[in-house]
Amino acid sequence: MRGKIVVFNSGSTSVKFAAYAVDRAGSLSLLCRGRVDSMQGDPHFVVNDATGKPLEAHEWGDGHTIDHKAALNFIITWIEANLTGTAVIAAGHRILLGGSRFSGPVRINADVLAYLDDLVAMEPSHQPFNVVGARAFAEAFPGLPQVACFDSSFHRTMPEIAQTCALPADIRDTGARHWGNHGISYEYISRQLPNFAPSAHRVIVVHLGGGASLCAMLDGRSVETSMGFGALSGLPMATRSGDIPASVLFYLLRRKLVDDVSLEKMLYERSGLLGLSGFSGDMRVLQVSTDPRAVAAVEQFVYAMTKYVGAYAAVLGGLDALVFTAGIGEHSAPVRAALCAKLSWLGVKLDEQANLTHCPRISAADSAVSVWVIPTNEELMIAQHTLDLTPTE
Repeated sequence: MRGKIVVFNSGSTSVKFAAYAVDRAGSLSLLCRGRVDSMQGDPHFVVNDATGKPLEAHEWGDGHTIDHKAALNFIITWIEANLTGTAVIAAGHRILLGGSRFSGPVRINADVLAYLDDLVAMEPSHQPFNVVGARAFAEAFPGLPQVACFDSSFHRTMPEIAQTCALPADIRDTGARHWGNHGISYEYISRQLPNFAPSAHRVIVVHLGGGASLCAMLDGRSVETSMGFGALSGLPMATRSGDIPASVLFYLLRRKLVDDVSLEKMLYERSGLLGLSGFSGDMRVLQVSTDPRAVAAVEQFVYAMTKYVGAYAAVLGGLDALVFTAGIGEHSAPVRAALCAKLSWLGVKLDEQANLTHCPRISAADSAVSVWVIPTNEELMIAQHTLDLTPTE
């Protein structure tokens, strides 16, 4: 089979994408990646080749608006016009929640989309736009196979006790449970880790980006993760709060300082590192700032990770390897060093030079726990699943 697979990550006002070539042996190679941004006011398209070299940019103009269908149509048209030789044969979509029905990738049809729509109320910041993107693509290209890949699926291996919330049965039956997130990234890391640490059975992976979480893995399978219901709980993130006592939220509502809409907006968009520092949720800015609020925000971030790593080491019964991935995890030597310093009681010893140069292994030779920096590749993971579920010639 020869052709191209396109991977989409649809947001509220943007669509990120990547295109992969498929050779006759079934191998995937990146052709380009790009995005359509600011769809509701100043839409613009940018695309780079596999090395990051700019290929093209396009602007619709200030004040113009486009919907997901128009954005997806533009992307596919551009790919087929500029990356000639083979046609697009399938599309893969990143979708946050697969619910209790999907514990792995699935071919998209009307029934699947209807089910995913029913999950929108659980996670309003990502799920509705992920589903809109898949639905818009189905309308624009009804003949092309589509595959949904779920961030929650990887965590369905967690023990039932870890997935269960201490709520009445009738509430649990509505879907109130520990779903988890970043599963596509964790699945990729679980497949890559044997190439680096083949004897590591008890592993904690720290996915640190604009959204951040941790996952405890036993023999490559998720047994715990810090994001619970939706994409809000766990670590403080760029603009999301992370764990907050429920009684604080009741207090704010009782005092009428917020309503449900402004509360949700505050927790998703004005909290986390931005809320702590008062001026930025970008770790690149915060870690070089001397502003006491920035220093405190970074310390809070590391403190939260320390608590989770300690808890997950207890769940796993020890720790063989610690893995950093995603934007902050792959590029912030200071954050990695700060967390590792807190974990000396576990036997973690950092190789400072290896950490500064972002080497794959950043732990000292005599460290009881090996520590790694492994770049994630969610797009490739989605492309592989899409290929696996796409009919062959």
